[in-house]
Amino acid sequence: MTHIFHRNPLTPPKIAMQGQSNFLIDASGRRYYDGSGGAAVSCLGHGHPEVIDAMIGQLRKLEYAHTSFFSSEPAEHLAETLARQSPPGLRHVYFLSSGSEAVETALKMARQYHVERGERTRHHTIGRMQSYHGNTLGALAIGGHQGRRALYQPLLVESHHVSPCFARHYRLEGETDDAYGTRLAQELEHAILALGPETVSAFIAETVVGATAGAVCAVPGYFEKIRGVCDRYGVLLILDEVMCGLGRTGSYHAFAREGVEPDLLCLAKGLGGGYQPIAAVMAQEKVVDAIVSGSGAFQHGHTYIGHPVACAAALAVQNIIERDGLASRSAQLGEYLNRLLNERFGDHPHVGDIRGRGLFQAIELVAQREPDTPFDPGVRLHARIKQEALARGLACYPGGGTIDGVRGDHVLLAPPFLTTQAELEAAADTLAAAVDAAIESAGGLQ
Repeated sequence: MTHIFHRNPLTPPKIAMQGQSNFLIDASGRRYYDGSGGAAVSCLGHGHPEVIDAMIGQLRKLEYAHTSFFSSEPAEHLAETLARQSPPGLRHVYFLSSGSEAVETALKMARQYHVERGERTRHHTIGRMQSYHGNTLGALAIGGHQGRRALYQPLLVESHHVSPCFARHYRLEGETDDAYGTRLAQELEHAILALGPETVSAFIAETVVGATAGAVCAVPGYFEKIRGVCDRYGVLLILDEVMCGLGRTGSYHAFAREGVEPDLLCLAKGLGGGYQPIAAVMAQEKVVDAIVSGSGAFQHGHTYIGHPVACAAALAVQNIIERDGLASRSAQLGEYLNRLLNERFGDHPHVGDIRGRGLFQAIELVAQREPDTPFDPGVRLHARIKQEALARGLACYPGGGTIDGVRGDHVLLAPPFLTTQAELEAAADTLAAAVDAAIESAGGLQ
C-alpha cells in the first residue's frame, strides 16, 4: 500500500530504484531506456559521477542559505557561466526551483519593468494557443492548451492568446512560410491594438513547442517578425525554453536559430539535468536597469531560490555540456534520430508527421493520412503507446490534444545527450513495436 497521492492513483507507477547512464532500473531489476529524459530533463542521464561529486562537495561546505541574507559561491559561478554562454545583453540571472516558477517570475519581472518606467497600465500578457508554460495558476493561465486548462478555468486570471506557429495544421493552403509568419505577426499586432498598446506587458512563446504539440518548430522568420511587433509597441518578448533550451535542440539556446534575442528567457529542466530542482530567468540589461534605478528591488522571491546544492549540481551539468560540446552532439545525434524515425515511420499509415530539432524529436499519429484525420480522443492513443512502450523497456513522452487541446496524439523523444547511436536504434525499433501494438489494441474504438 502506498501513502503517496500519485498522479493516477488507480494505476500507481513502478518504483525506480536506480539510474545507470541512460537507463532506469525498477524494483524487479528491469531496465528502461530513458528515451525522453523524464520530461526532457535528464540531459546527462543518471548517476554522472562529476555531478554527484559536485553535490557532495557542496553539501560538505554549505547545504542552504536564504537569499535574503546570503548568496553562495556555486550560484555566483552558475550565473557567470550562463551569462558567458549567452548574448552580451542577456547577462542577469534569477534562480528558481521549477519551470512554472520561472514563467511566473518572468511575468512579474515584465510587469515591474513597466511600472518602474512609469507605465503602470501595462498588465496584459499575450500567449499562444497550444502552448504550455507550467501548472501553477499564473503559468497555466497564460498557457494555451485547452485540455490542461479546462478543470481550473474558474481559477485562472485573465489572459489572451493568439494562434500558434504550427504550420502542419494552421498554415493556409498555398501559403508560403513568409506569408504565414507575416499573418501570425499581424494577428499579434491586432491583438495588441485591440487591448490597447499601453496595456500590454509581454508576449510569451516556447521557442520550440514541447509537451502540448511535440517538438514543433516555427517557420523561418516567424520570431523576427514577432520581435518586430513587440518592439513597435514596447512589449517585452519572453521566450520559454524550459524544455527546449540548454543544448536540447542542438544549440545552447534554442533562440540562436531564430535570429532574435528575448527580453526575458525561462530555463529549467536541462539546467540541472534532474540532479536537483532548479530553474532560472535570464533578463536583458534594460529590464534589470529599470528596476535597479527605480525602486531598487525586485518584489518577488521564494524560499529555495539559489539553493547552493542545486546550483552546484547545475554548474557541474553546464560545465560538462560546454566542455564536452554536448550541444553539438545533440544536433548530430538529433539528425541521426530523425533519420531513424523516418526509416521506421516514413511510410507508416498511422504516422502523419515526423519533426523536431536536435535531440527533441516527435512523431504525430493519425487515424488515416488521406485525408489527414486524427484518432478519436476517446481512444487515448498516446496513453496506450506510453503503456506499450514502457512494457517493452522504453520510457517516452506521449501527449494528447496535439492539434487543438482535444484532438491529436504525438510521441516526444528527448533522450540524454550522452546516448549512443545503438541505443537510439533500439529505441526507434521499440517505439515502432509499441505504436503498432497500441493501434491494434485500439482497433474497435476508432
